[in-house]
Amino acid sequence: MAEASTVAVSSSKMPLGGLARKLVTDGLLDEQSAQQAFKEALDSRTPFVRYLIERRLVDSKTVAHEASVEFGMPLLDIEAIEIDPDVVKLVSEALITRHSALPISRRGNRIFIAVSDPTNLRALDEIKFHIGGASTEAVLVEDAKLTKAIDKALDVAFGGFDDLGGLDEAAADSLVDLEGTAQPDSLADNADIDDAPVVKFVNRILLDAIKRGASDLHFEPYEKYYRVRFRVDGMLTEIIKPPLALAFKIAARIKVMSRLDVSERRVPQDGRIKLRLSKNKAIDFRVSTCPTLYGEKVVLRILDSDVAKLNIEQLGYEDFQRDLFVKNLTKPYGMLLVTGPTGSGKTVSLYTGISMLNREDINISTVEDPIKINLAGVNQVQVDERTGMTFAKALRAFLRQDPDVILVGEIRDLETGSIAVKAAQTGHMVMSTLHTNDGPQTITRLQDMGIPPFAVTTSINLITAQRLVRKLHPQFRVPLTLPPEALREEGFTQTDIDEGIRLFNPGNGGSECPSGYKGRTGIYQVMPISDAIKRLIMDGANAVQLADQVAAEGIWDVRRSGLEKAKRGITSLAEINRVTLE
Repeated sequence: MAEASTVAVSSSKMPLGGLARKLVTDGLLDEQSAQQAFKEALDSRTPFVRYLIERRLVDSKTVAHEASVEFGMPLLDIEAIEIDPDVVKLVSEALITRHSALPISRRGNRIFIAVSDPTNLRALDEIKFHIGGASTEAVLVEDAKLTKAIDKALDVAFGGFDDLGGLDEAAADSLVDLEGTAQPDSLADNADIDDAPVVKFVNRILLDAIKRGASDLHFEPYEKYYRVRFRVDGMLTEIIKPPLALAFKIAARIKVMSRLDVSERRVPQDGRIKLRLSKNKAIDFRVSTCPTLYGEKVVLRILDSDVAKLNIEQLGYEDFQRDLFVKNLTKPYGMLLVTGPTGSGKTVSLYTGISMLNREDINISTVEDPIKINLAGVNQVQVDERTGMTFAKALRAFLRQDPDVILVGEIRDLETGSIAVKAAQTGHMVMSTLHTNDGPQTITRLQDMGIPPFAVTTSINLITAQRLVRKLHPQFRVPLTLPPEALREEGFTQTDIDEGIRLFNPGNGGSECPSGYKGRTGIYQVMPISDAIKRLIMDGANAVQLADQVAAEGIWDVRRSGLEKAKRGITSLAEINRVTLE
């Protein structure tokens, strides 16, 4: 027995080499953590790099840099190259997914395989065997970018699509696989609803919205015309004006797809559509109908589950803001509030935080109205006033369900706020949103609801206020020159001016980018609750006094964060003014 015990002890302490040893040498991991990570990665058959990143022991960029130095391999930016789908198809989808190893190109008899873990030799050996003996060469890629590239490459290579622009009507029909149909007794006029041209039109509109990156679709009937608008990067744009006679048929078709009552046109209805683009990709739409003077207006919100997989680096936080967010997110208890107006990206920030916490050893429960994105491994509850399932009732139930993390979609009233505060005070991490403009106003809003100052100071760890701004297309932006006086009026400091400020306006990108903007990013105020702020809250300070203290502590407000992005050419000064000037 003693001999067996000795063997077990010696085998548990494995000698570290390669990447693990370098991480310890560079002070990024201590010896014990590295030993444990290496052993658990082996036991779970998880690549060592993936294990480190999933457990947030080391971030993706740092691991990639360390691996590049250790193995003498250049780091490839996979987002800057075009992946050959024919090369991807040489390896099975299951093998690519299991090993996180992606064939990206071929040169003669050599296949280049993108990996984030160069020590995973088993992956290269299996792929080499799978493709019949052609030589394989590993190419080092940052893990976060590799994961995203694999998802996209599998969609394109194994039945997905990359460019919707070339789809004809038949192709659009074949891509749409709707889950569920309306019940026969709910149909008003099957001949109208199943009208082939209307079916194809709606399918193509949905696919076009996905291609353009729209967040919402509006189908709007008026007295003399009917129009369809998309909200892209926060701005509504008219896309098409179908014949007015099709208004009822289009609304009816969407209601069938979302399993709503087609015969009921007098009251609002809510439903969902699931659009399956390929076996690896599905998009959900939240559907809302509302009777108007000239017919039913239908609005669809696109709920893309990919937003829940966003890396926090993609959200637009400054480095110091991101560090504050992550530090407070991983605290064992307390409250983290995300605030801002409707459409400011609060849900994406919360879902990104939840995804970072979503591990086997953490019990996460959310109550939302509505549930916007389904998250595997998270217990999600839908608010339903008809059955009495309110935010407050769900929160009370959660507290009997052994939760570690609780997400409340929105604090709307005193009852919900009081339970959330108590949960945060009794050993739970609580995340929620409020519709307020900044951190100081959030504190006063909670007090206005009736939550005592003492409860506010002892429960809240961090308040994040945010807005979304459109990003300038880097190819089409044009320089903007302003005199120093104008820059000072906009809020730039004298130091900024002395160092030199390069501002840009959007240029006309023609059909490729008519607005000059492409994509959006966040601008933030990340406000920890310091002791000085707590004292002001207890003394009954108003929002203005709290804002003065926040500024004195050097915490950036949303506008300052926006000016920083304008300074770096990420967005325009006009865009910052649009979202921050009240």
